[in-house]
Amino acid sequence: MRDNGLIIVGLTGSIGMGKSETAKMFERAHIPVFDSDAAVHKLLAKEGDAEKVVAEAFPGISGPDGINRKFLGTKVFNDAAALKKLESILHPMVSDLRQKFFKEAAAEGHDMVVMDVPLLFETGGEKGCDYTVVVSAAEEIQRQRVLARPQMTVEKFEAILAKQMPDHQKRQRADFIIYSDQGLDSAENQVHHIIEQIRSQKQY
Repeated sequence: MRDNGLIIVGLTGSIGMGKSETAKMFERAHIPVFDSDAAVHKLLAKEGDAEKVVAEAFPGISGPDGINRKFLGTKVFNDAAALKKLESILHPMVSDLRQKFFKEAAAEGHDMVVMDVPLLFETGGEKGCDYTVVVSAAEEIQRQRVLARPQMTVEKFEAILAKQMPDHQKRQRADFIIYSDQGLDSAENQVHHIIEQIRSQKQY
């Protein structure tokens, strides 16, 4: 538990595992969710706090709606130095938004928040959490889900997987695992059970 009394739960999972849908389940259970990807989108949008700085660092990637994230992604995907430069701009800004979110949640009387971070373990983000939850599914289900997405290819899917910690390693490091391949009702029940377990361990 943090100084503000909040329990911070890190939610993560590899591509196609059902993490975004699981985040909505936490929200339906009245647990505020900080979406790291949404925070980045907000920062890169037109007149977002990061738009001008990123546009200066990566010339030619601005569009009518702010930074062209797809084009930016191609610039940094296989360029470690470019990615590091982008992260040095975005990470402090995302951290500020996250702290503001936590402060507001505590002020509203919440005892728990979820931090939705796709690369939680890969970036060491679990150090800032009290508990970690990994969303997982059978490999063939994951593959079917991802390849059904528009403009997704096997090559692109495999390139994304190569940059993510293997699912079995994430499961080994997690405090809790949600299996998303057993139906939505099952996943929602798992979410409620985890919330109850965490609250039962809360130290007063």
